[in-house]
Amino acid sequence: MERKHTDREYDRELDTLREQILLMGAKVEEMVKNALLAFETRNVELARQTIAMDRQIDLLEIDIDEMCIKVLARRQPVASDLRFVMMTFKHVTDLERIGDLGVNMCERVLELGERVVLRDAAAAVVRMGSVAQQMLHDALDAFVASDAHKAQEVIRRDQQVDNYYAQLFPELVTSMMQDPSLVSQATKLQSLGKYIERVADHATNLAEMVVYMVNGQDVRHHAAEANREN
Repeated sequence: MERKHTDREYDRELDTLREQILLMGAKVEEMVKNALLAFETRNVELARQTIAMDRQIDLLEIDIDEMCIKVLARRQPVASDLRFVMMTFKHVTDLERIGDLGVNMCERVLELGERVVLRDAAAAVVRMGSVAQQMLHDALDAFVASDAHKAQEVIRRDQQVDNYYAQLFPELVTSMMQDPSLVSQATKLQSLGKYIERVADHATNLAEMVVYMVNGQDVRHHAAEANREN
């Protein structure tokens, strides 16, 4: 009977850990969504509010790390449970970094203010952000559903964001060369593009961890290797 009680308690600990990851993921997703909306609508007040959310993300990271350490020390999980706990360590790191990128994006929005002259480049940043935001959403959904197939789809979309950024950068360089007065604005747009590209990278990391959690298969760097071979 004592063994059953212990198993139930252990299951509750894993459920609580899973719930906290989902909470952190939801808050990070909200930060990215708001940061992109603040840029698209030039809403500096929304940018300030979004920056303030980062403290919540940092506190959740600390709490989840402590929970993982306790589970490892007290329960000594094996097989899928061990993969889940180890994945969680990596998961929270990527989520926290996405939150930081959301802050970085909002800081550039504050610097840009309400007027953006390079409208084509700004529109490209919005399109790029839309893909990265959806990647993050789908990576979190894949985690909730333990859906390795959906996670693989997220991984494949990372190249699309990379391609967007590869097109954006030379366009901004050309604009700066043609009109030096646009240098400040162009560099801020370039930074926004880079932050978004990094959000997509971290969403890819999350998706790779879902594949590992579900299948026990480490797919990190496989896409890069395949691209090199092609």
